[in-house]
Amino acid sequence: MVYVIYAALIIFVFAGWWKAFEKAGQPGWAAIVPIYNVYILTKIAKKPGIWVLFLFIPIVNLVIMILLSIEVARQFGKGTGFGVGLALLGFVFWPILGFGDAKYQNLPAAPAPVAPARRPSRR
Repeated sequence: MVYVIYAALIIFVFAGWWKAFEKAGQPGWAAIVPIYNVYILTKIAKKPGIWVLFLFIPIVNLVIMILLSIEVARQFGKGTGFGVGLALLGFVFWPILGFGDAKYQNLPAAPAPVAPARRPSRR
């Protein structure tokens, strides 16, 4: 019985991924292909494809996945908290994104943060 519930949960999460990919104008089947799904996710998030390679580096992969999820959430009009939820509680948040009313906004890539200008010291 536990295996049936587990299988149903996995199918539900993959269906949420599939619908979210289709909302973003990508093929839904790409959601179930390992590694390729992360590459398509970088395209949805407007990040360079090289980020897929960063996911193979321990510790770095956690940071990259959170940043990628936050950007995907932003592309669908959701906030940073929703993006962190996509990364950490994906089995809840991906179905919400896929089956909910969120629409892909195709926003330009987020600008890189700029350090504030330094004022010259007075001596």
